[in-house]
Amino acid sequence: MKNFKIKIALLLGLLFAFSCEEYLDIAPEAEIDITDVFATFRSSQGFVEEMYNLVVEYGTSGHSFQDYTFGDDTYRQNQFSGAVDRGLLDNWVRQRFAYLGKNTHQGRPGDTNNPQARRRPRVWRGSLLGIRKANIVLANQDLMEGLSTEEKNVILGQAYFFRAFFHNEIMKFWGRFPHITEVYEGAVTTPRPETYKEVALSVNEDYKKAIELLPVNWDNESYGEVTLGNNAGRVTKGAAYAFQGKNLLWAASPLMHFNNQPGIDTYTYDTELASMAAEAFAEVLKLEQAGEYSLAKNMEDYKKVLWEVPANRWPGLAPEAHELIFAGSGGSSAGQTRAFMVAGVPRPIAQNLSGNEQATHNYVYNNFGMANGLSIEDDLSGAYGPTLYDATKPFDNRDPRFDAWIFADRDTISTRGGVPAANKFAQLWDDGSGNSGAHRDGRGLSRTGYMFKKFYPEINGQHHVQRGNNIIRRFTGMRIHMRLTDVYLMYAEALHVAKGATTPSNGFALTAEQAINTLRDRAGIPNVHPAIVADNIKFMDELRRERAVEMSFEAHRWMDIRRWGVAHEDKYKMKTGLYFDKDWTFFEEYLIVERVCEYPKHYWLPFEPNQTQFYEGFPQNPGW
Repeated sequence: MKNFKIKIALLLGLLFAFSCEEYLDIAPEAEIDITDVFATFRSSQGFVEEMYNLVVEYGTSGHSFQDYTFGDDTYRQNQFSGAVDRGLLDNWVRQRFAYLGKNTHQGRPGDTNNPQARRRPRVWRGSLLGIRKANIVLANQDLMEGLSTEEKNVILGQAYFFRAFFHNEIMKFWGRFPHITEVYEGAVTTPRPETYKEVALSVNEDYKKAIELLPVNWDNESYGEVTLGNNAGRVTKGAAYAFQGKNLLWAASPLMHFNNQPGIDTYTYDTELASMAAEAFAEVLKLEQAGEYSLAKNMEDYKKVLWEVPANRWPGLAPEAHELIFAGSGGSSAGQTRAFMVAGVPRPIAQNLSGNEQATHNYVYNNFGMANGLSIEDDLSGAYGPTLYDATKPFDNRDPRFDAWIFADRDTISTRGGVPAANKFAQLWDDGSGNSGAHRDGRGLSRTGYMFKKFYPEINGQHHVQRGNNIIRRFTGMRIHMRLTDVYLMYAEALHVAKGATTPSNGFALTAEQAINTLRDRAGIPNVHPAIVADNIKFMDELRRERAVEMSFEAHRWMDIRRWGVAHEDKYKMKTGLYFDKDWTFFEEYLIVERVCEYPKHYWLPFEPNQTQFYEGFPQNPGW
């Protein structure tokens, strides 16, 4: 234990209905002795609180516009999205307008306690700060003499969780990274591990300790009474199980399993790690069964997970759709939150709120299938029943999630009086010769022929538009770090890898096939076709397609196509749009950009050069 002074900065403006002031009766920016920090539960929890603010809000940590997806799912010409498409991943260091920038949009390191997410540290700096704070807590646990056993346990449980979580945040983007378990006062000497698996297993030990120490629900504990009813954002046993499973599944995935070596096979996983992941996810599903969480059962309830909540509350808390497992601390301004909610909608509709992330045709075509539950490719094959897809009517007979989350040409935006005629219906046609609809041609509009509206509020068919309709002001939308749907999808993937499609896990009587069909049932589409279930490769493709639909536009896709080892394949490199005329006499796919992506160079962000020069044993990522 080190006897040193610590500066305490109070948290401000979180979506929690509390702040550090409820724990720390000291002035902001005061310097106090470490023994005083951990003398009571209130002061100990006050120190822990800052780690919540270091969890980066992907959707609102950019600028006044949003740039957060980076996969094949959307197209944005500029900012970091454009750099990724051009293969310029080293651009992250100087990127000011994305959550992966080293500094904020103001060119500053970031103020940990700033009420706006865009002015707090981004992933690299924030994660390192979070790891250090967690280690300070764990290194000084012997000072917690004034805490009850239960209070000390929850302080340590949060520290173990965040130490693991912040390591995973770095690992998702930069790959294998040392598991730092001490408070460095001088030079860092921990060598970079040889494999991703090595550090993932070490991090897993932190999650195991967090699971042992954290409560199921803070509202049921005496130390949670101070913030009773406002504890939804706090880490729990369920969150620790969910992220434990994710850490293990990521480590089991092909990219990590092949460890950057040639010959990567997208269907080859580490089955032992996948089995461990499935069992961790099973524990979350048991908590759902016990009433802690609830999967949205239909598409109407689904809205409550994405945006249908009163302002200043988190989504995913409604009893019929309690999918929130863990999210960042929030704290974004109303303007940033609205910009996130309309990120997929052109500016003539959403005014200056829009970030103009455009859903790509390749993503929509390859993943959002048909009402019969088949992909368009499988539907057209005729191998699984009558064909529904009609190339002359490509927006008809689609998976209901297509209609719920995608704006296509002629879709109704609003019929409200006072709304400009050009904005009442989606005008996304472009015949390729300079003739375009109102939402297709020009800066800030859709180049692809689609808009996405997943987080875009709607009441009785009415959406927010530039004039005459302020629906968006009534709601708060949020990209959730971990929600129950994600657990179902990851459980199915891990279990299929470990045991196949039709065998349940050791800890829960649900098969991978049943997990996916549960999600399909609420969308109103048929179960996975038995012939697809019987084919291991086809079923894995279907699992991935289901994930692409369910988690669309939530900043998971770039990570997924990398960990599956497919990002360098042509199917995932070609971002396309759709040309068609106003009367729909023809539809023609065209190439917008071919992404630059080589394996393994473009699968990991490069470390900032000076990071690899601190000491021997920290090599740069391949190709950089």
